Amino acid sequence: MADTEREAMEYDVVIVGAGPAGLSAAIRLKQLDADLNVVVLEKGSEVGAHILSGAVLDPCGLDALIPDWKEKGAPVTIPVKEDNFYMLGEAGQVRIPNFPMPPLMNNHGNYIVSMGNVCRWMAEQAEALGVEVFPGMACSELVYGENGEVKGVVAGEFGISADGTKGDSYEPGMELLGKYVFLGEGVRGSLSKEVIAKYDLSAGKEPQKFGLGMKEIWEIDPAKHKEGTVTHTMGWPLGSKAGGGSFIYHLDNNQVYVGFVVHLGYKNPYVFPYMEFQQFKHHPMVAELLKGGKRVAYGARAITEGGYQSMPKMVAPGVALLGCSVGMVNVPRIKGNHNAMLSGKAAAEAAYDAINADRSGDELTAYEDDVRGGAIGKDLKKVRNVKPLWSKYGLTASLALGGFDMWCNTLGFSLMGTLKHGKSDADATEPADQHKEISYPKPDGKLSFDRLTNVAFSFTNHEESQPAHLKLKNPSIPVERNLPVYAGPSARYCPAGVYEFVTEDGKDPRFVINFQNCVHCKTCDIKDPSQNINWTTPQGGDGPNYPNM
Repeated sequence: MADTEREAMEYDVVIVGAGPAGLSAAIRLKQLDADLNVVVLEKGSEVGAHILSGAVLDPCGLDALIPDWKEKGAPVTIPVKEDNFYMLGEAGQVRIPNFPMPPLMNNHGNYIVSMGNVCRWMAEQAEALGVEVFPGMACSELVYGENGEVKGVVAGEFGISADGTKGDSYEPGMELLGKYVFLGEGVRGSLSKEVIAKYDLSAGKEPQKFGLGMKEIWEIDPAKHKEGTVTHTMGWPLGSKAGGGSFIYHLDNNQVYVGFVVHLGYKNPYVFPYMEFQQFKHHPMVAELLKGGKRVAYGARAITEGGYQSMPKMVAPGVALLGCSVGMVNVPRIKGNHNAMLSGKAAAEAAYDAINADRSGDELTAYEDDVRGGAIGKDLKKVRNVKPLWSKYGLTASLALGGFDMWCNTLGFSLMGTLKHGKSDADATEPADQHKEISYPKPDGKLSFDRLTNVAFSFTNHEESQPAHLKLKNPSIPVERNLPVYAGPSARYCPAGVYEFVTEDGKDPRFVINFQNCVHCKTCDIKDPSQNINWTTPQGGDGPNYPNM
């Protein structure tokens, strides 16, 4: 709130987000200079509470940051033993052999992990070095300096009433000021979005592209469990409706991660990503694996998929964007955590050099140069055409053309140059009258579940007396435009059942936002065809409480 007086605390570097990028930056800063004052602010109730990832981890980021991570007890202990790719049809599957795939697709040397637990361990390493890590501290505003530079954030504001006024228990929060501010908020972070817009950091870049990743943890029959097995599938049930695919990772304790990704560039507004995921589990191969097991957790998050050509400029005066705030996921590998770690390390080194040179509040151009010219840029450049090929030509053609292009890039050249993405995911949505409605099977309560039942397994919670953190730019658009033109897609694209159109007693429909259900995936901010929904942070600690995601 603009009229609020706040106390201020000063640091050398203020880091927003205790994910792999932010924590890597904090650790590296203290490795370089133990006397630097570094703070990490995390909106989740604890470190890891909002972390959701597949995840098969390429350990190169950890190797660079903490070479003795094994000796220090990192929860990275399940090496990949078997790597399977399948093309699914409704009743069967065809194994895609591994030998024609480019070397970068090989998971040998990678590990199946819970990134939430990896981040919890990284936070312990950071605190042991003297980093201040504060969970439950949502950063709601940026603080700007006299010359327009980012100089800090507002964190820890609590007690705003539903009408936006200060309630009886109002706490103004604090200004945390730094010589540099790092934004490691993850995909489509609210502060990162503000910085990208204010400094026009996406100028000359392709639109960012996204996927929606949904994940369940299952405990299965020990006789079916194969620790270290990694399986990816494509094809059914998505078919030509949308790009995407699945992952099934066998970790320890007879548990498997079962996940499904739907690319958000789909045209048909009747596509229901969550129900595609639930239908997938009824494929004979998957159903046999899960039969007799039980689901123990659920969650969802958006994934940045634009890659090399969609990465915005990463620095502006006083601020740097890290990891998924930029978009560093290698789409065909379905991996981005290693690049997030490397980006945090690179930003820390650039800030350390700048502070040593008595600089502050300027652009850390050395960080951007490191990312684009170093290991991250090389990783992403090799696969830059896979996503646009998939979007334009569909699954089958993209497998052949994308594989060919990745092989060429592995050898140091590309016959395709750098392909464009074209439309944003919001603009890709077409009017409902150009498409047929899709009928989805009803969940059976054993393998598949309705959204609200599953959301309970995300352990999400929001204080109901606060204002909704999902803001409508124009409250009339959902009913007056999105419902008649696009058949109300927010009722389907949200994996948590936040949005619904309610008709009572013959009255006109009204748009309802059940913000308490929100799992912070940001899909609404991305896919809404009118770009009318703005995702902002609720008060600190609110949201999902993922156990081992």
